[in-house]
Amino acid sequence: MSTPTHAKVLILGSGPAGYTAAVYAARANLSPVLVTGLAQGGQLMTTTDVDNWPADADGVQGPDLMQRFQKHAERFNTEMLFDHIAKVDLSKRPFTLTGDTGKIYTCDALIIATGASAKYLGLPSEQAFMGRGVSGCATCDGFFYRNQDVVVVGGGNTAVEEALYLSNICRKVTLIHRRDKFRAEPILIDKMMSKVENGNMELKLFHTLEEVLGDDSGVTGVRVRHVDTGATEDMTVTGAFIAIGHQPNTEIFQGQLEMKDGYIVTKSGLSGMATMTSVPGVFAAGDVQDHVYRQAITSAGTGCMAALDAQRWLENAGQ
Repeated sequence: MSTPTHAKVLILGSGPAGYTAAVYAARANLSPVLVTGLAQGGQLMTTTDVDNWPADADGVQGPDLMQRFQKHAERFNTEMLFDHIAKVDLSKRPFTLTGDTGKIYTCDALIIATGASAKYLGLPSEQAFMGRGVSGCATCDGFFYRNQDVVVVGGGNTAVEEALYLSNICRKVTLIHRRDKFRAEPILIDKMMSKVENGNMELKLFHTLEEVLGDDSGVTGVRVRHVDTGATEDMTVTGAFIAIGHQPNTEIFQGQLEMKDGYIVTKSGLSGMATMTSVPGVFAAGDVQDHVYRQAITSAGTGCMAALDAQRWLENAGQ
């Protein structure tokens, strides 16, 4: 067995929260070690235009922004390890973590910034055509559906953003939503309604996705069901984008940290240690503990807080 890699502060995740935590921890001389996870750069790696990142007045591309995050963390000599943690033991300190490679990591303080992943409906037909017409990321796969007809499923920010993005690529985008009210931000809804008026976007309200249809070539259509009447209708499309939200990447912490609906519960409040979890010395930042705001800037902010909390905790209670 290889000798464990020990860190005073170990950071899991390489999105805005993880990289920001690394910058602040490194500047505090905590010599942080950051384990990137499988999706290095997080969800912003699948985003094109980021128009709401403060001080980037002209906008910035998601991958470019994450490259800048990484360079900033590396500037202060953060140690980057390309691995994915598969197992953790938070019952005693130092905490012990095991990577997919079999490598063992130990740490005095742990910052969890593993983010969230796209949710799917769980339909057998959805899984059958995954990657062959079914996608959870329009900015990743939209290019392949240029001048074609597609559907987007959902009613929140994710769904409306994906539909707007696809409307600039596809011939026609139909947004399928089980209600007639959207949870998306008003500015996004206004943009969507403008697209509807222009004709290349259509709303299929009070409907759910019943089945994805296709053959050996991939998706050829979808079957939708009216939520009130139960009547079904087949639509001819070549792509189905599922945009019903995200699931926090917290599975390996189940039973070891207090959670609510899969999200890690942090202390919050005005007395400091706002990012502390139910286990002293373990902190959480970004989408793993936030299902409300879910913005790059709020993730970065909690990454900063987690690093400062870890520093203070190590000085006062840790070693």
